[in-house]
Amino acid sequence: MSDDPELTPAVIMSRAPEFFQADRSKGITVVCQWDLAGERGGQWHLDIADGTLAVVEGVAAQPNVTLSMSDDTFVKLLTGRMDGTAAFMTGKLKVKGDMGMALRLQSLFRTSKG
Repeated sequence: MSDDPELTPAVIMSRAPEFFQADRSKGITVVCQWDLAGERGGQWHLDIADGTLAVVEGVAAQPNVTLSMSDDTFVKLLTGRMDGTAAFMTGKLKVKGDMGMALRLQSLFRTSKG
């Protein structure tokens, strides 16, 4: 799946609800903005509220955390071909806002095994 040329940020975002673990987000309310540069990039935000998830294309009015990166970095991160800490330390991933929530986001989604 990770080498699929059709696996774009838009496809990944559309599939986010499939991987969302509602039980792990009880009591959490956060808006996470994703700003992706590049030919296949775009802007989306995830609205997580006490066990629910909405994926919205566009810019959030007041995100708690904003993650900025290239479209290629995004696909690599979400398919397990790049480590988030390494991406951050090398400047490929920029985080603005609630760093703690940025770190916690990964635990709210299960990873794809295929």
